[in-house]
Amino acid sequence: MFIRPSSCLLGFRLRSLAASACVALTLVMTLLMSATLGTSVYATEVPQELTDIGIKEHLGGKVSIGDLHFKDDEGKDVTLSKYTSRGRPIILAMVYYECPNLCNMLLNGLTDSLKSLDWTPGDQFDIVAVSINPRETPDLAAKKKAAYIKEYGRPQTASGWHFLTGEESQIKRLASEVGFGYRYDKQEQQYAHAAVIDVLTPEGKVSRYLYGIEFAQRDLRLALTEASSGKIGNVVDRFLLFCYHYDPQTRKYSPIVSRIMQTGAGGTVLIFGGFLAVFWRREQRHVSQMRDKKGAI
Repeated sequence: MFIRPSSCLLGFRLRSLAASACVALTLVMTLLMSATLGTSVYATEVPQELTDIGIKEHLGGKVSIGDLHFKDDEGKDVTLSKYTSRGRPIILAMVYYECPNLCNMLLNGLTDSLKSLDWTPGDQFDIVAVSINPRETPDLAAKKKAAYIKEYGRPQTASGWHFLTGEESQIKRLASEVGFGYRYDKQEQQYAHAAVIDVLTPEGKVSRYLYGIEFAQRDLRLALTEASSGKIGNVVDRFLLFCYHYDPQTRKYSPIVSRIMQTGAGGTVLIFGGFLAVFWRREQRHVSQMRDKKGAI
């Protein structure tokens, strides 16, 4: 078979082009892998600006609710004990009101979750937001409170929302007691901090941390039920709290398989026992009727 020289030349050029492309692709992949490896090495080093940022959980720790003094949204001197003395758990959010991003997203997420909850602030629990910026004022806190009550859509719950400001010493003490790390970035003129809400018991103990800017209705409900020691909620809530536990890895409430199996087994025993009791009563009644008939004959 005769092959034209032009065809041979074309095939040679195509093979050369493919080889060059493979070499180039290999070089690019090598560079990308090197960059990735280099990044992964340095990513383990926490920047100094973020060394104090984060959460150190103090579960069960007691907050100095009677000794920490703040200003409420009306400018009155208050302590946190004013809110815990009502016998309700507290959702504590450490934020600042002029925050351009994260704080707003956290409060927005909390408000959205509360909309789907049939419990209300001021009834089953209270919400306390504390500004970490000592330069913020009660007037600013009042505006923030009004905005979120309007967004929540239940103005009658205003007595359950509390937006506080305070001196730096009081803010830092509260942050230390709940393990809330933050730092002011002078260059950005913003506070660097984590996104978390703390759930406190009526006695002022840290019961649970819920992370992120969105909070599942189930997690919020279980955390409040847990903090109240079952004093709020119904039988179903207490049953769910028995079958769920807080998973520190997923940072959510997850089902406990063993408890569910125990509950299911217990339910099966009760049902089976009830069936046997009914069967036994019917059998006894049948035997009694048969004796009566024989006696009549």
